[in-house]
Amino acid sequence: MANVRTICMRELAGYFGTPIAYVFLAIFVFLSGIFAFYIGGFFDGGQADLRAFFQFHPWLYLFLIPALAMRLWAEERRAGTIELLFTLPVTMFQAVMGKFLAAWIFTAIALALTFPLWITVNYLGDPDNGVILASYLGSLLMAGAFLAIGSCISALTRNQVIAFVVSGVVGLGFVLSGFPLVLELVDAIAPSIVVDTVRSFSFLTHFQAISKGVLQASDIIYFVSLIVFWLFVNAVAIEWRKAA
Repeated sequence: MANVRTICMRELAGYFGTPIAYVFLAIFVFLSGIFAFYIGGFFDGGQADLRAFFQFHPWLYLFLIPALAMRLWAEERRAGTIELLFTLPVTMFQAVMGKFLAAWIFTAIALALTFPLWITVNYLGDPDNGVILASYLGSLLMAGAFLAIGSCISALTRNQVIAFVVSGVVGLGFVLSGFPLVLELVDAIAPSIVVDTVRSFSFLTHFQAISKGVLQASDIIYFVSLIVFWLFVNAVAIEWRKAA
C-alpha cells in the first residue's frame, strides 16, 4: 500500500502543478450549475432537490472524464517515462492503482466543489438529504467506472486524442445500453431476457437506482466490479507492454 500511496500522491500533486487541473475544476463546476439550474429546469420544477443536477452526470462524465483519463498512460508512453516506471520496485497493479486513485480523488474534489448547490437547495427548501448523499456516492462510483475505462484505453496508445475518443465511445456504449430508446429497439427484435441483460450493463440503470436513495448491493457491486475489471485489463496491458 505504501507504493500505491506514493504514486497516488505524486500523480495528484502533478495535477495541481499545471493550470489544466484548475481549468478542469472550473469547467466541471460551471457546467454542473448550468445543467442543474438552467438546462435541468430547476426553477420551473418548483421543488428543492438536485435531481436535475445528477441526471446530467452520465453525460457530463462522458466528455470530462475521458479528458482527465487520457493522459494517465498515454503521456507516460509519449514522453518515454513509462520505461523509468518499469525500473521502479513496484508491481504494475500498484502503479495502475496509484494513478487511478489519484484521478479518482481529483474527481472527488471536483464533486466536492459543487457542495454550494447542496447548500442552495437546503436554503430554498427542505430536500431529502439522504437521497442527495446517495446520489453523490453513486456519481463518484460512476466516475470511477469511467476513469477505469479511460485509464485502460490510455494504456493501449500513446496518442491522447485517440485515448479520449475511444474512451468516450466505450463509455457511451455503457450509457446508451440503458437509454429508453435503445431498450425499445432491442425489445423490438429480441426477447425480454436480452433487454434485461442490456439494461443491467448500463451506467444509467444503476446510477438512477442509487440516485433515488436506494443503496442496493447489486448497484454498488456493479460499479466496483467494473472498476476492478478494467484496472485488471489495464495492468495486463502494461505488463504486455513491458514484456514487449
